Parts: sequence; structure tokens; C-alpha cells
Amino acid sequence: MSAPKHPSGFTQFKLLLGKDLRQEFRTREMLTSMGLYAFLVLIVLGAAFSQVSDLRAVANLAGGLVWVIIVFAALLGLGRAFAYEKEGGAMEGMLLAPVSRGAIYLAKFVSNLVFLSIVEIIVLPLFYFFFLTAADPSPTFFASVLPILLGTVGISAVGTLLATITSHARSRDVLLAVLFIPVLFPLLYSCVAATTAALGGVLDLGGAFGIGVVGALGYDIIFTAIAWLLYDYVVG
Repeated sequence: MSAPKHPSGFTQFKLLLGKDLRQEFRTREMLTSMGLYAFLVLIVLGAAFSQVSDLRAVANLAGGLVWVIIVFAALLGLGRAFAYEKEGGAMEGMLLAPVSRGAIYLAKFVSNLVFLSIVEIIVLPLFYFFFLTAADPSPTFFASVLPILLGTVGISAVGTLLATITSHARSRDVLLAVLFIPVLFPLLYSCVAATTAALGGVLDLGGAFGIGVVGALGYDIIFTAIAWLLYDYVVG
């Protein structure tokens, strides 16, 4: 009698990703928390810059302000990334099953990427309304989508690994932030530079925009591969 065949790694990935998406779209707990938190950060930043009369100065800072909102929303979401798996020992049960650790990582990485992207789609138009409607948009405004997309991929890739590492810690939210920000800094620096250049109308492939995009792309490739390779050792 032949042994039963285990599902392929891609099939496992699809099943795990579908589970994460169904759970979240049924409850919307993470999306609601991330969206509300990003909106509150947006209000605080709006109040902080409400007395600045030079609209161009605010526009020059817009690239950095965008990433403040994204990073803080991502931290809140990543802190809850394994909330369902911790309930009832679901993560331990998953690890005891013949499931590829790489499939677990990729499914969680893609689900985090989807959730963060949804929040960005909702919040970033509000950011434009708060900070940029009074100033004339630059002709290269929409080029800022590229560094935002690359940054979102890198945040999800690194954040998934670090969220797994800190998921059982007592002060996991604080520990996640302490680990996350230093590791993310090279990506954040590149994305802020590229986003600021695009919003400012300076689309120079040999300048801040081009270097920032190349740096962000290189970070995504390297750190996604590292996180995927290390995940087996992280989860044990």
C-alpha cells in the first residue's frame, strides 16, 4: 500500500494564505486596527503642521511623513500577525503537521503584504487631502507609487520574520519595534529619498530617486531571501 502523498509546497502556501485571508476578511480586526491607527497618526501630523504657512516646506517633508504613517501602521499589524495562531496552540499544531516552513513564511508574508497595501490604499489618499491639496502636484507625483510598493514588500518580508521571533515574548510589541526599526532603516532611508524626489518633481534615475529605488529593490531581494531561509530555524 503506497504512502499518502503530502500536498506540494505551493498547495500548502495557497491553503495557508487562504486561511489567513478568510480569517481577516471575516473579522477585519487587523485591518480596522491598522486603518484607525494610521488615521490617528495622520491627524496628529496634521495638527503638528497646521501652523506651517509655507506649503512648499510641508510638501518637501511629505515623503518622510508618508513613511511615518506606513511604518507605524505596519508595526501595529505585525504585532497582531500571529494572534490567530497563538489561540489554542494553533501554531504548535501547524508545526507538528508535515507543512513546509517556507510555505508558512510565504503565506504570512503575502497576507501581511495584502493587509498593509489595503490600508495604504485607504489612508494615502487622505494624506494627499490633508497635506498636498493646497500645493500643485509635481508632474512625477505618481512615480512615488514605486518606492511605496517596494517599501511595503520589504516591510512585510522582514516584519513577518521578526513578528515570528517576538510572538511569544511578554513585551512583544516593544521588542518588535526595537528589532524592526534598526533592521528596516536602510530600506526606510532609500524609500524616503525616492518618495521625496518623486513628490518634489525630481525624477533623476542617477539621483535620489534612482538610487533609492535600486537600494529598496536590492533590500527586498536580499532580506526576503534571508528571511525565507532563516524561517525554518526561527520556528524550530
